[in-house]
Amino acid sequence: MSNRHLARTIAMQSLFMWDFNGRQSSDLDSIIKGNFSYFAPSFNDNGFVKILIKGVISNLAEIDKIIVKYATEWPLDQITIVDRNILRIGVYELVMAEDIPPKVAINEAIEIAKTFGGESSGKFVNGVLGAIYKNLGDKTLRQAQGGEKK
Repeated sequence: MSNRHLARTIAMQSLFMWDFNGRQSSDLDSIIKGNFSYFAPSFNDNGFVKILIKGVISNLAEIDKIIVKYATEWPLDQITIVDRNILRIGVYELVMAEDIPPKVAINEAIEIAKTFGGESSGKFVNGVLGAIYKNLGDKTLRQAQGGEKK
């Protein structure tokens, strides 16, 4: 498992716990620390997990708006917590993180969905992120973000 893949996995698990427990941001640092000590005690991600989580949390409203737009058959609260947080990381990396190639963001999200999600999670995540990727230059996607691509 690559370092970035492991870091994304820890980020997803941390966001899952945060979301499951009512989104208490005061608990986030302890959740991250606990996940590192449990899943990868000697792993140094050079802060990548915190960058992902901070990026998702600080852009949460925009990210959720994009997910709702492209997962048209699923209200956000009906998407499983695992899939919802995988999508949040995927949308953040795909749309907002300038240093992540789009296909890497999509492929990583799909692999994490296959590992941690349900039977159809990989296909679901692929469908949503694939549709977003096709429309990255679309004016409506930029408007959903509140401006130009960051």
